[in-house]
Parts: sequence; structure tokens; C-alpha cells
Amino acid sequence: MIEGATKRKLEKISKGELDDLKDMVLKDKDDDVVDEIEELYEDENDESSEDSEASDVDSLEDSDDEGEKRDEFEDGDTSDEEDRRNTIGNVPIEWYDHLPHIGYDLDGKKIAKPIKNKDEIDDFLARCEDPDYWRTITDRSTLRDHKLTPEEVDFIKRLTKGEYASQVDDTPEWIDLYSHEVEEMPINRAPESKASFIPSKDERNKVNKLAMLIRRGIIKTKVEREREAREKAKPKYFNVWSKQEELEKSRSQMSREKMAFPAPKLPLPGHAESYRPAPEFVFDESEKLAWEAEEPEDRKQSWMPQHFSNLRTVPAYADFYKERFERCLDLYLAPRQRKMKMNVKKEDLIPKLPSPKDLQPFPTFQALTFKGHVGMVRSISAHPSGQFLASCGDDGTARVWEIASGRCLRLIKLSEDEKCLKVSWSPNPNLCLLIIGYGNKCAVVNPQVGDKRIVDATNDLIDSWEEPEEYRSRLNWSSSTVVGAKLIIDHLAEVRDVAWHSKGDYFACVAGTNAKTTVYLHQLSTRKTQLPFTSAQKNVFQKITFHPTRPLFYLATQRYVKVWNLAKQEMQRKLEPNVKWVSSIAVHKTGDHVLVGDFSTRLAWIDLDLSQRPFKTLRYHKKAIRSCKFHNRYPLFASGSDDGTIIVSHGRVYNDLSSDPLIVPVKVLKGIKTTKNFGVMDVEFHPNHPWVFGAGVDGSIRLYT
Repeated sequence: MIEGATKRKLEKISKGELDDLKDMVLKDKDDDVVDEIEELYEDENDESSEDSEASDVDSLEDSDDEGEKRDEFEDGDTSDEEDRRNTIGNVPIEWYDHLPHIGYDLDGKKIAKPIKNKDEIDDFLARCEDPDYWRTITDRSTLRDHKLTPEEVDFIKRLTKGEYASQVDDTPEWIDLYSHEVEEMPINRAPESKASFIPSKDERNKVNKLAMLIRRGIIKTKVEREREAREKAKPKYFNVWSKQEELEKSRSQMSREKMAFPAPKLPLPGHAESYRPAPEFVFDESEKLAWEAEEPEDRKQSWMPQHFSNLRTVPAYADFYKERFERCLDLYLAPRQRKMKMNVKKEDLIPKLPSPKDLQPFPTFQALTFKGHVGMVRSISAHPSGQFLASCGDDGTARVWEIASGRCLRLIKLSEDEKCLKVSWSPNPNLCLLIIGYGNKCAVVNPQVGDKRIVDATNDLIDSWEEPEEYRSRLNWSSSTVVGAKLIIDHLAEVRDVAWHSKGDYFACVAGTNAKTTVYLHQLSTRKTQLPFTSAQKNVFQKITFHPTRPLFYLATQRYVKVWNLAKQEMQRKLEPNVKWVSSIAVHKTGDHVLVGDFSTRLAWIDLDLSQRPFKTLRYHKKAIRSCKFHNRYPLFASGSDDGTIIVSHGRVYNDLSSDPLIVPVKVLKGIKTTKNFGVMDVEFHPNHPWVFGAGVDGSIRLYT
């Protein structure tokens, strides 16, 4: 008998929820049980449908004019009849509290709510008189009373006790049917694979590893462990009179003894050392006098053979203790050790490099000499077309030469007392411009050589500029009175280096002293000057250059090369060429390799894809390196030094990242005279041919072809 609390719990369970629980139970039961439950459920549905038909007689009589019952399959609908008790689906029953009906039938007629006139007294009397009152629950979806069947009561009891709802344990214990017993016949009739007959490589490696560990004694077998346990359990006795060699030696001591070289053994005694030697071994008077006259270290033997009649007449050896003592000193003070000597030939230590004949073309001899400067030539630059060469020197002049003939086409006198330190042609082939740095000024010069249309276009570009209303610039751009010079940019200190951008509109200058330098970035089209490296101005910059294709700028300090990203305005990398003082810098046309020259005779090749340190350091010069350059078309690079030589090397760069650059020195060019420890001041390659120019301290420029 279920008590009142359980009765109230059962009333909260709707008939729809019972249907769902039944469906879950039906899935887990056997076929016979399923059939039995379905019959009971159909009987119950029939009873409930009869009650609903009796309560809806009025609505059915109104819909049938002849008073006869309509055939539900009259319209051709032969589908199973739905449960008419729940006609609202999942809609909350509270939505129908203010309505007299609850849902609609198949004909669209309203279904009236069941009439309940019971109050609390009637409910109390029914609870006392009706023995099946505890089985009756109210379906929340239809507001009708439902009497629980014995199966439903049993189902609810199992749920409240936490037992299996289907009376069957759906998770039985797993029984291993095949792995614990060896079957006589295999389950699969497929033949065994070929791999099953081949020993496993992993197992073989494991066995080999275990065998190696066992041989080394790292892993010990069961028999060895038992033997060690028995020996450990035995009482230990120590031989007090045993020697040190018989004791256990450490591994380091054993290695020292293994590498020790045994002491040389004394030669065996011969006939001359016998107490009764043969007559030919005994000295006569002349031999005895000659032996005594010799120095002890010059004697062939340190003793004189003597003849005795018997052993009893042999006296004690006088130098016995002395020789034993010298022997001990020799063994103690001159220890010997075995050394592993490698038999290496000198030819094998030289790297195998291709022959210079296979790496042609490259310059081999001097073809022309350009003379005209007074004093050393500081800088040279070749025109992009390869027709002209510009130079500047300590005489304050800049000259433009015709390469083919060696004639001086233009002479530009910039200053009387100031040196011209740097000259550079514009890389733009549509302009004829030179940048010349002298003193604390930078001059933009049109030398008016070459194609007249390009010369006129250059003049129009500079003369047609008009100053805008809000024009501001860091430095003063002014017109020049020097013949040929168009613009003068006045810097605050001495101009040390000049570099053009690849497009020819921007150029950078380094100005300052040995203690402080400033990098200025000038734009020719707008005549504006910027200071993009204000955060890095505390460094003293030696050389500058632009990346050939990317917006990168290289600034060389005394010992490092900093790579700045102009687009992001930040330092991207810091190269460490391992030099003492950077003298020059050059960037390969691919932009992935950098040459750094040093005043301490080093030339560092840095592969940016590989590392920030040098891939190879060349030490071919005997004095400071002044300049280094890459060729734009041929796999060549050159370096000029104060020793008066220009070393041309073959430097081939491969597109394959797995192949290292091929660097081979091919030619040493001489001819420039050295003066006051200065030699070659600058080198420059011809843009179209494998020719190299060298500017010397003797005031000459030499062309090597």
C-alpha cells in the first residue's frame, strides 16, 4: 500500500510522461513482454476513448445531421487513429484555464473540459472508501483521471528505488570469449599475412638494446643479481698486506693506465759486460787512453770491459747507485703518454676549389689610367649606362670621365680648402644627377653629359619646383652658384657618406664627427629632409646603404650593422660581423648577403638567411680594407686595401637554400702606389662588364679589364 506522500508524487506524473517511460521500457524487453504490454495499453486506450466519446456526444450529434455516426475512413484516410485524450500536444494546460474547452477533435470541433464537482470532502470520502484511490492520478495534458495498472505501479516502484526500469540489467559483465582460451580453429578463414612470418624490427631493436645493456653490465640478469646478493651476504675479509695494484681501480685510473706509454727497457747485457769477456772486447793501452780522454757523454759505453778469473774476484760496481738514481729520475721526471697521431697529408687540408680558369670572366690586367686629380682620390662612381665615371678627391674637385677613351669631360670645382669625400650617380636612368659630399655640404649636380634629352629633363625637374605655402624642412635647400651644381644642402657637420635609393628619388647622408653622427634622409622631388633615426642617434654610424628591393636600410656602426625597416620605423635585425672597426659595407643584388670590410684586414660575408654572424671571414689583405663592392650582373666582388692591392673574388649565390655560396679568390690586381700607409681608397665595378675601377692615394684611377 502506497502512502499519501507517494500518492501525491504519482499525481505529479502526467500520462504523457508515462507513455514516454513505457516506450523506453518496450525497447529493452523481449517480444513476449512487449506484446503483453501493448495489449494492456490498447485496452486502456479503448476505455479512455469510450469515456471521451460519452462526454462529447452533444458535439457529435451537432456535426451529424442524420444522427448517424460518420465513418472515420470515409475520406480515404486509413491511417491509425491518434490518441484523442491529448489534443493540445506540448502546449501548457494553463493556457486553457480561461476556456471551456481543451483542444479540438479531428473535425475541428471543440472538446469540452471534463466536469469535476468534487471538493475536499468528496476527495476525503473517496480516499477512505475506494481501495484503489491510490492508483488514480490526474493526467496534466487532458485533465482526466487515470487508474494505474499493476505494470505501471511496478514500473514506478523500480524508479523510486533506483533499480533497472526494464527489470533486466542492460550492462552485464563482459565475458572474454576469445582471448583467454586458445581456439583450435581460427575465427577468420583468411590466410595469415606475410608480415606475420617476418620478425619485427622494433622487437629486434629492443632485444639488441637489452643485450647491449646486459653486456655493459647496466642491466643484470637474475642469476647475476642472485650471485651479487650471495656475495654481499658473505662476510668480507681484507688483505692488509696486499699491494695497491691489487686493489680495485677507478675508471679514470684505468683509462690513464691504458693510455700510459711503457718505459723503455734497458738493453740486455752483451759479451763485453761479462766478468770474463773475450780478448777482442778487452781494451789495450791505446784504447784505454783514448777512452779516458773522451768526455763522459761522448763515450760509446760508460764502462770499461775488464777480465776476472772467477766471480769471487769481481768487485762491487762503483756506479751502481748513481745509475739506479738516474734511472729513477728518468722515469719520474719524464713521464710518457700515448698520443693518437693522425697521418694527414698537407694536400688534404687545402679545400678543393675550382680552378680560376673555370670561373672566368673577371678582370686580370690594367687597361686604362685616369689622371688629373691632385692628391688622393676619395671616391668613384660609375654611371648606370656604363659610359661615364665620376670621381672626387682631396683637391676639392669632382671630375666626370669617359670610360671608353679616358678623357675628362667635366671638371667641377666645389671648394678651395675642403675635401670632397663622397660622390654617387643617381640610379635613375632617366636623370643625369650626381650627389657630391664636401665639407658640411651636399651638392646636387647635373654634369650635363650623355643624352641631351635626359639632361634637359633633369634641368626641368629641378627648375620647375615651386615652394608650397606650408613648406618645412629640417635642413636648408638652396640654389648653387657653382657651375654645374643645382642645389646645395647645408648640413650641420662634415658629410661622411652618401647613398641613393634604388628608385632615385631618395638619398641619405651621414654627417658628424668621430663622437657623434646624424643620418639625414632627403627627398629630391619635394626638397624635404627627415631624421628617421632619432632614437638611434646615440650610435656613431660609419657607413649606410639601402636594400636593393625591400624598404630596408643598413646602418653600420663601429662593430655592428643594424637593419632598419623604413615602413615600420623599427630595427629589424642586428648583424654581428665580428670585426673591430667597420670601414665599408655592400649588399648583394638579391639582398640576402652582406659584405662588411674592416680596418683590421678582415672581410666578412654574412648570409642573412643563415645567421646574423659571418658565414665566412676572408683574411687576404695585409692592411686595412677601405672599400668592398658587389657586381650587379656577374658573380664577382672586390675589396681594396691600403696594401695597394685589389682582390677580385668569385662569389656565386645559389637559389637553393641548402647550398652554401661559392667563394673563391681569383685575382690580385696591383699597380696603385701606396703613400703614408694609404693605398686603394675606393673600388667600383662597371655596371655592364666584368671590369673594376680602383681609386688610389697617388691621384690616379685605374681600370682593370
